[in-house]
Amino acid sequence: MYVLSRDELPLGGFAGLKEHRIVTDSRVFGARKSPSTSEGIGNFVYLADAQFDPKGETGMHPHKEIDVISVMVQGRVSHEGSLEHGKSLEQGDVQVQRAGGEGFSHNEINPDETRNRMIQLWVLPDEPGQPAGYKYYRPSRGRSNRIYGGDKSQSDTFDSGTQMEILHLEQNQRIEFSGETLVYVYAGNADFKDSAQLTRVNDGDLVRGREMAVQAIEATSMIVISESA
Repeated sequence: MYVLSRDELPLGGFAGLKEHRIVTDSRVFGARKSPSTSEGIGNFVYLADAQFDPKGETGMHPHKEIDVISVMVQGRVSHEGSLEHGKSLEQGDVQVQRAGGEGFSHNEINPDETRNRMIQLWVLPDEPGQPAGYKYYRPSRGRSNRIYGGDKSQSDTFDSGTQMEILHLEQNQRIEFSGETLVYVYAGNADFKDSAQLTRVNDGDLVRGREMAVQAIEATSMIVISESA
């Protein structure tokens, strides 16, 4: 089991936000990759844990041939851009934007006088040249919520061999992961156990392992990323 703590990494950022970059995959970042950050899994290539300054914003910027997932942890953002302009995200909401070959531009704005917190993740599409698209989710507690990945026979999520789920565990709730899994905990804490060790994992920790069992010590939220079998 491999554990990387957000607080071990430098704080960076741009425009009106500060962020810890936790996953910067070599396939995208190349020589610009920080050696202290983690590689991804499957087509998942980037994770940043960000806080917007009061009234801060990213500024309008483009994406192409990348899928951008935003998980709103605290506060809210107002979304501007070529997809779902005017959409707002509240605490607990998730938006997924597929750039495809068409591409999109967006600006995320903190409308409040206090800092917020948002996790942003990138996944490379399995196939180039797909149309741009937008999906919104409000994950429920006590169960796993698929927000990304799956085959083309369904339309609940964007298709991909890389799967992403939001998991909100209640206190003492237990779950098991099969195969290799990358997990980012963004609220609470839990015990992670594999065949070799038992590790207490906290808010801001990234975990990579195989055949792991997880038990929440308190109400715990995490992003779970894996490849489809």
